[in-house]
Amino acid sequence: MKLNFESELNPQQALAVRSIEGPVLIIAGAGSGKTRVITYRIAYMLERGIPQHSILALTFTNKAAREMEARVKERTARKLQNLTVSTFHSFGAQILRNHIEALGWRKNFSIYDETDKIQAIKDALRECKVSAETNDISKISQLFSAIKTGIKDWDNNLDIAYKPVYEEYSRGLKVYNAVDFDDLLVLPIKLFFEHPEILEKYKERYKYIMIDEFQDTSLIQYRLMKMISGRNVCVVGDDDQSIYSWRGANYENIVNFEKDFNELLEIKLEQNYRSTTTILEAANGVISNNTSRKDKKLWTNSLNETPIELWTPENDNEEAGFIATRIKAVIHEEKRSFNDFGVLVRANHLFEKIETAFREYNIPYQVSGGQSFYARKEVKDILSYMRVIGNTDDDVNLLRIINTPKRGIGKNTITKITELANINKSSIWEAMQKMRYAEGTLFQEVAKDEFNDFMMLIEKHRAEMLGKRGLSQKLRALIEEIDYHGYLVLENGKNKNAAHYKYYNIEMLLESIEKWERDPDNFDPTLYPYLNRISLITQDKDDNTESGKANIMTIHASKGLEFPVVFIAGAENGNIPSERSLEENSSNIEEERRLFYVAITRAMNKLIITSCRKRKKQQTVVDRVPSPFLEEIPSHLISNHNPETAAPITSTSEFVLRLKKLGA
Repeated sequence: MKLNFESELNPQQALAVRSIEGPVLIIAGAGSGKTRVITYRIAYMLERGIPQHSILALTFTNKAAREMEARVKERTARKLQNLTVSTFHSFGAQILRNHIEALGWRKNFSIYDETDKIQAIKDALRECKVSAETNDISKISQLFSAIKTGIKDWDNNLDIAYKPVYEEYSRGLKVYNAVDFDDLLVLPIKLFFEHPEILEKYKERYKYIMIDEFQDTSLIQYRLMKMISGRNVCVVGDDDQSIYSWRGANYENIVNFEKDFNELLEIKLEQNYRSTTTILEAANGVISNNTSRKDKKLWTNSLNETPIELWTPENDNEEAGFIATRIKAVIHEEKRSFNDFGVLVRANHLFEKIETAFREYNIPYQVSGGQSFYARKEVKDILSYMRVIGNTDDDVNLLRIINTPKRGIGKNTITKITELANINKSSIWEAMQKMRYAEGTLFQEVAKDEFNDFMMLIEKHRAEMLGKRGLSQKLRALIEEIDYHGYLVLENGKNKNAAHYKYYNIEMLLESIEKWERDPDNFDPTLYPYLNRISLITQDKDDNTESGKANIMTIHASKGLEFPVVFIAGAENGNIPSERSLEENSSNIEEERRLFYVAITRAMNKLIITSCRKRKKQQTVVDRVPSPFLEEIPSHLISNHNPETAAPITSTSEFVLRLKKLGA
């Protein structure tokens, strides 16, 4: 399919597509069609005869990668079996799947998510005789990430006391044949340093590399990219949208790229295809106050001059009720759908009031950024039991449950059984079978007994579950036999409410299985069909938008999305910019301003901002003042309002009256 640049791309976009030789820096403003450019660029390379396997495109979410690949297929009408479009972490995982044995792991390693990581840290604390209850596990997790990725080191570090815990945590990962999220970037770099012949294979293969959202790359991601790249590297980003420094992103990678590839071609994409002139003028007015940025100014041919609405409700209850009422008014007035609306806040503690109001007003909604039900540790544990019962050779899930609840099987014993499996090129279950009946001193008799009890448990429930109905009842019997509730009580110390809440999630899992079993269209309500169903449900994690529902999300979660109507709630000093940034240095304020800029540029047609005069903080009502960023929006773009208190609507006639008051 011949590409038609003249009719489908503006001149700067077309230049970016055609410039495939040598290093290229594309500064792509918000809504400027960067995905379109990357898509056309790949299609243009293929049209020029560049092999698929020579192209590597890296982005930040699986959703973005899928969308990019789908668009290339549409443009080229080709099968793309050999094209690599991936996230950084997925690409790192792919490298490790092929070569991790060179670093001492087994090939079928598991990847720990944050829930698994937190549990592994708790285990490491316990091994080091340190109380988990008196430590902030989340902060320890952040510290370990910073140490592992090189953002911090142990020298002159006030957290040096955690070094033995970090070492025990790292040892535990290897014992359980697991890696954490940071390892997906750290270990490929280690692999390439220790095995340059492997690095050479990747450099030989990927002759054309593209990086999307380059301003969000961390130093370690930049390092990985630089190791495998040759001369033909294209990075696409916008320093004005760099909002992830707290997780290691470094917008100065754009400066690093300019230094390392000093013969680069720089192309600016400034024409915006998303927002109105009013919204773009507001965004430009705000972001121009940052000093550490490349000069650019978004513009558009969309001349709609609808003003930005600024509402100053009395408090957060009134704010939430107003947002709900205003959504219904706009739907009535403009014939919109609920999924046309995005409600953005600085931090997720601001969700509660808005969610409550949406429920009162019968507004269907979804919250982005929350933890998936199936990602909760207690649910994952029980699913792992089911998977091992279904397939005893599943090393990943077996290692997850072999000592959950605690069975006295220590890390040294697990290391030995893993080594035995490696020697015999067998699964861990098969190695356990050999050890079960072996004579000699390799394992203490106590360990043999614990292994034997565990295997007898799995074999018993395997005989009861495989191919048989009544799955939920049989699973409940297993949960009771291992006393999972007792395990939760022990794990959560004195916090019995947390243990009961987590066990409630197990009850919800059992109820969902019972419901699935009762479905008249389910002709085979047994173990394997259920496991297949769960795999399909859990494989998609980052598709954040659902049709027919309004969207409540943090500004960070809104990155890359757009909505016809956007509310920015809680635009007050202390929210945005945050209190922490006000206490720290000016670079933090600049990032907060970039965050506000991102929020503004999510809006396509209408932008509504709320700033409360009072807000409840813990148990106290405190006075609030508007965000200083609001003063940076040119005053002629803003229409100021002061809403009446938005009490819950109790009847249709009351709703109609409310619409009239809002001007609908």
